[in-house]
Amino acid sequence: QVQLVESGGGLVQAGGSLRLSCAASGRTFSSYAMGWFRQAPGKEREFVAAITWSGGMPTYASYADSVRGRFTISRDNAKNTVYLQMNSLKPEDTAVYYCAVRPGYGTMVATAYDYWGQGTQVTVSS
Repeated sequence: QVQLVESGGGLVQAGGSLRLSCAASGRTFSSYAMGWFRQAPGKEREFVAAITWSGGMPTYASYADSVRGRFTISRDNAKNTVYLQMNSLKPEDTAVYYCAVRPGYGTMVATAYDYWGQGTQVTVSS
């Protein structure tokens, strides 16, 4: 079993920044991918970013077109924590953000992830 706990959400003005954290516990993650997704009211859950690594070292990160260049995903292996640094936030970034984990490589497909956190609310005011 894997437990994921997100934190760092909040209210920020457009153009501001937030850093989300996702602390993982349970199974080890040396060959897992971790991803961030978000869901706005009335919309489907959508992919934000994922980071994949093997051999304990990050291999590559992938991003949704809507956040590329503004968001950065990273991980602290020692802390079993993945981060999502969000800069230049826009009102359309408002959503509940979820982290998720799966074995193997990262993917944009939400159903491919096995474990999910409870989510953290991000609200960007105009």
